[in-house]
Amino acid sequence: MMQSPTRLRSALSLLAVALAATSAPARAKPSAASGAGTTLNAAGATIWYEVRNGGAKTPLVIVNGGPGFDHGYLLASDAWDKIAAHRSLVMYDQRGTGRSGELKPGQSCTLADQVADLEALRAKLGAERVDLLGHSWGGYLAMAYALRYPEHVAHIVLCDSAAPRWGDTDYMLKFLFPEATERRDQYDFLAAIGDAAASNAGVREYLRMLFVSPRKRDEFLLAANQIHFSRAVNDAVSADLGRIDMGPMLARLKMPVLVLTGRFDANVAPSTAWKIHKAIAGSRFEVFEQSGHLPFFEEPEAFARSVERFLQ
Repeated sequence: MMQSPTRLRSALSLLAVALAATSAPARAKPSAASGAGTTLNAAGATIWYEVRNGGAKTPLVIVNGGPGFDHGYLLASDAWDKIAAHRSLVMYDQRGTGRSGELKPGQSCTLADQVADLEALRAKLGAERVDLLGHSWGGYLAMAYALRYPEHVAHIVLCDSAAPRWGDTDYMLKFLFPEATERRDQYDFLAAIGDAAASNAGVREYLRMLFVSPRKRDEFLLAANQIHFSRAVNDAVSADLGRIDMGPMLARLKMPVLVLTGRFDANVAPSTAWKIHKAIAGSRFEVFEQSGHLPFFEEPEAFARSVERFLQ
């Protein structure tokens, strides 16, 4: 017996809700808070880092996104705790951010500096080789480090990474969130003329656009007041990256590479990840179908499994 259109629509709506409830990814729990950690000196910059778990396996160094964010935003997800249960996991704050020393007046903050800082961290860890997991801008930095020091890199995981030529990154935010992008541009202008409150509001506006699930977005934003952002670092690194094209070098990456992306990443579209995958011979490509820019937060269980499976 055929149902009326109204009843059919109601039934379909209930079915959609039920399917969404059963297929929704596991709720992310916060990661263990960072401890005191320790610091090292890298060419005049003080770099903070923390080692989670010991273990004999090759340490996995997490290179967070930005430029200008510290590692704090990663801690909204316990995916890192799941990975650290099987190996040493290292988080650090890039120069000028978080618990690392602030940039001094006139202090350099270029891609070369960031690569050198990462090499100083590897040496301090006493590890002949490390695995690297770079998220967003951190993916770019991980690729640059691996090209400079290939002998010290065992595996690379690139999660929603920026393009090897900074300006080629496929940003979709302005097309999908025109009203939020306009507000963010206004905040950025006010921040540029010294309004610190506007800077914080602009960061929150940006973060709101990174998720598929409104529930996940709201959960993440509850912890957003613990996220630190340095506009000085962002400006310095972004200006340097504008003159660099790493693309022709990617074919030189011979270590195993896993390229991850959220299907609905509006910040760095999956097309960028696909191009990176195609440029690195033998790399693996994997999509998280219910994620935006932070699959480790929106699909933490699947993310941890994928990374661990690759590193094994």
